[in-house]
Amino acid sequence: MLHEDERIDQLYAEDIKIIQSSQVFSFSLDAVLLAHFSRVPKKGQIVDLCAGNGAVGLFLSKRTQAAIDAIELQPRLADMARRSIALNHLDEQMTVHTIDLKDSLSVVRHNSCDLVVCNPPYFKGLPTNKTNPNKHLAIARHEIHTTLEEVIDNSSKLLKTNGRFAMVHRPERFLEIIQIMQNHRIAPKRIQFVYPKAGKEANILLVEGIQDGKLDGFKVAPPLITYDADGEYTAEIREMLYGK
Repeated sequence: MLHEDERIDQLYAEDIKIIQSSQVFSFSLDAVLLAHFSRVPKKGQIVDLCAGNGAVGLFLSKRTQAAIDAIELQPRLADMARRSIALNHLDEQMTVHTIDLKDSLSVVRHNSCDLVVCNPPYFKGLPTNKTNPNKHLAIARHEIHTTLEEVIDNSSKLLKTNGRFAMVHRPERFLEIIQIMQNHRIAPKRIQFVYPKAGKEANILLVEGIQDGKLDGFKVAPPLITYDADGEYTAEIREMLYGK
């Protein structure tokens, strides 16, 4: 079941076990934040783009009866996701497709999704950026195989009218994200900034939009702080990770 560099971790709040590897890929707090931020339909169709080892889809699975399709380009990560799905007995609900997200419409119908979530590569794949020497991590973190524009364009094609799009990203690309969403008919509806500590600048952005939605009713959620003054997780973050 496990490869030699792998381990099984648990998200206690959702009672989900997940196969991880420090050599290949481990989910970060970003995945937990995105799953928590997303408004999940009770049933229907969810797609997780850039799914990695399946963390976001796995975390969402306990809150919905919807079918969840995970799209992941890297075969090693997709294999980890499939084994985690089996480990959690979620084979009836979740499916992993080892394809480029540009080909997602070959496995999921156009305009059929109630929710599309994505934890994409954050950094532009420019030669000036030093990419991670670990190929798996480099692809996950840098726009080597996809771009922000492609992520949002494909999400728009997958979503039904009034379907929701939710993404975690970096605050420095906020204006670009909002612009591209509007270019692809996804109306920005809600954002939340996440701060490492009180008094620090935000380092994580959560954003939600609605396909073909109206431009009014935009909300900024209360700020979320990751660590308290003692360097421990705040109560809100602890609840996401470990439950009440």
